[in-house]
Amino acid sequence: MITDLIYYFCRNTSLILISKFLIAAGIVGAIVAAVFGLIDWTGITEPAAKRIGNWHARLNITALILFGVSLYLRMKNYGAPLVGFHLKIPFLVSVVGWLLMAISASLGGKLVYEHRMGVTEPGQ
Repeated sequence: MITDLIYYFCRNTSLILISKFLIAAGIVGAIVAAVFGLIDWTGITEPAAKRIGNWHARLNITALILFGVSLYLRMKNYGAPLVGFHLKIPFLVSVVGWLLMAISASLGGKLVYEHRMGVTEPGQ
């Protein structure tokens, strides 16, 4: 999103390509993180933590899909013709994905700091 914002002010076309690569890297990173998240999720036994974990997963999956849609809409030979080769819609889709990701990160923090998921206490 930052490179999109800078692009709106500078109009440096390199930033469009950089945004695509950053979104793609984020998608790959999210998929890798999901594997470890799934491993942690299977070990949750407390109902309140399970509920938070379920919402954390749902929001992350939805954000991942939105970032995939944003990337697709930026691709010249694929989705870009659907939005008239403009960046406004892909940018807005990314903003919604970012907001969901921020909420999900808060839930992930709650899992770690309040429910101690993935934390090994000293002496254990």
